[in-house]
Amino acid sequence: MLKKGAPIFFCFLMSARLFGQEVDLISPNGRLNFHFKTDHGLPVYSVAFNKNLLIRNSLLNLDIEGLGKLKQAFISSVPVPKEVKENYKLIVGKAANVNDHYKQVIIPLSDKLNKDYKINIEVRAFDDGIAFRYFLPKQPGRSSFTLLDEQTEFRFTAEPIVKALLLPNFTTSHEGLYTTGPLSSIREDTLMDMPALFQFPGKIVMAITEAALLDYAGMYLVKHHGILQSRLSPLPAGSSGNGDKVKATLPHYSPWRVIMISNKPGTFIESNIITSLNAPSAIKDTDWIKPGTTTFPWWNGTIIPDSIAGGNNFETNKYYIDFCAANNIKYHSIVEYGGHEWYTNDGEGYQPGNNVDITKPVPGLDMKQICDYGKKKGVGIRVWTHWKALYPKLDTAFATFEKWGLSGMMVDFMDRDDQEMVNIQTEILEKAATHHLHIQFHGAYKPTGLHRTYPNEFTREGAMNYEYDKWDKLVTPDADLNIVFTRMLAGSTDYHQGGFRALPVDKFIVQDKRPYVMGTRCHMLAMYVVLENYLPMVADYPDAYIDQPGFEVIKKIPGTWDHTLVPAAEIDRYVSVARLKNDNWYIGTITNNDAREINLDLKFLPAGKYGAEIYSDADDANENANHLNKEIRIIDNHTVLKLRMVPGGGNMIILNKLNK
Repeated sequence: MLKKGAPIFFCFLMSARLFGQEVDLISPNGRLNFHFKTDHGLPVYSVAFNKNLLIRNSLLNLDIEGLGKLKQAFISSVPVPKEVKENYKLIVGKAANVNDHYKQVIIPLSDKLNKDYKINIEVRAFDDGIAFRYFLPKQPGRSSFTLLDEQTEFRFTAEPIVKALLLPNFTTSHEGLYTTGPLSSIREDTLMDMPALFQFPGKIVMAITEAALLDYAGMYLVKHHGILQSRLSPLPAGSSGNGDKVKATLPHYSPWRVIMISNKPGTFIESNIITSLNAPSAIKDTDWIKPGTTTFPWWNGTIIPDSIAGGNNFETNKYYIDFCAANNIKYHSIVEYGGHEWYTNDGEGYQPGNNVDITKPVPGLDMKQICDYGKKKGVGIRVWTHWKALYPKLDTAFATFEKWGLSGMMVDFMDRDDQEMVNIQTEILEKAATHHLHIQFHGAYKPTGLHRTYPNEFTREGAMNYEYDKWDKLVTPDADLNIVFTRMLAGSTDYHQGGFRALPVDKFIVQDKRPYVMGTRCHMLAMYVVLENYLPMVADYPDAYIDQPGFEVIKKIPGTWDHTLVPAAEIDRYVSVARLKNDNWYIGTITNNDAREINLDLKFLPAGKYGAEIYSDADDANENANHLNKEIRIIDNHTVLKLRMVPGGGNMIILNKLNK
């Protein structure tokens, strides 16, 4: 790619390759290579890592109503490459300051058989991945378009081991157990959710997902005739009766198709490629955006002392607000009580009925009184909402919420990622920002880095998580690790954290109220750092925490981070994630359902002495999962810690810089 001081040579090289209808783009560190050419008139690409060809001659095409597909494509003008270095700040993220560096080229295509078909392929090569997207410029005589299909392929040169969430259809909450096996074992045309992880021979790992999903349909992967291909979520029948994928005005961008590649799986957890592919913040005044921990009483059954008259009332919420104020928990969530949501609704199972009004609390619940009390105590108040109850009254509801003094909300049961739903979620984020409200999407698709553009998006679900402990035995320590190396690669992961009554997997009991969690307490503490989440829940009831070993960790958990590193990781076995906030490091380590001992080298630390709080599984934690040991010691970047974990266990370390 272009080197400073050699522009003449580079232009000659590009011209020579253009003559043969070929373009190469190489990452800044020289390890990743994207190669484009036309093959019998069809645009195709290949990707190599460290000179190992991983993807070969894979199709890039769009089927547009009235134009069809590219059939005799050619590069219509000389691609203009450039090298970009950018520094940007994240209001919420795994890093406060991101140093962005990539090579870029835009490849303009036309079709010899259809002079009206014009499309650009924009490609970026980062050190940790390749990204490309389609751009449709204005077409002669056209101001809009209908996309019938996107034909993006990933033709692998060797068979990988796949780790993916398999889905029956496009209507989904994206919650399930991940399947691991050879690509050949996946049934043809089965939807694979993204991100999906692929392990190749030679210890090369790849993850495929998308970034900047705006005014477009969400993408999935399928194996079709043995080839990995894209599938877009179709518009609902009421919007289009024939399976159309996108209807939009011109010019128009697709989301970025992102291929993350490394020989270290921890690289994907550290990477900021997803946010780097999104636009800067559209919110100018961001002082009100304050991520942090939150209660979620629905999970524990809204447990309160016998001395309080339970219900959707001030006293119940005052009890939780006082708990938050005393323990540095930033938000309290108002959800429901006794199976009925906090707002007027005659529907069942939290579904909107014929008489639903999200601006009218149930009798006995004064929302402004609660918000005023929360403000007095320094605790923000947020609410749960069904999207179908919220969206028809979006402007009125947000204005009312702002008047009450709410800080934000969870928006639930969306269960789609077609273009219509994608646009609804964007509209919710935009309008919420004008009323200083943060958003947590539940029952929703994966994040795509929009928390850079809309930093009031704190987190998304799209994962089977600890809420399932209320009714099933599925969310094991093994399942936690699968989430870390798949779904979490896309971004913030809402996970119903904070269960403080842990049981070993083989002794786990399903319980709706005061539910248990699987693994050890140290595993649960470590998940606050292992998971990327800007609204981590403190989901158990207050008396489950008070005077309990390890609760002091939760009191210190920040809402966002300055830097993220992965000092140790092995897919399916364990992961250790280190995150920095100010001068303090938080290091969380979890294992699968096997006992494990690892040596954690702290050489990544800046020079100096640190006071270390080390929380580890007690010797009997395999039987008494809530037992832990706490050790205080002084360490530095020459220290190697031996971490011992029982099956389903973990380790949590907080490092405080000394002599600042």
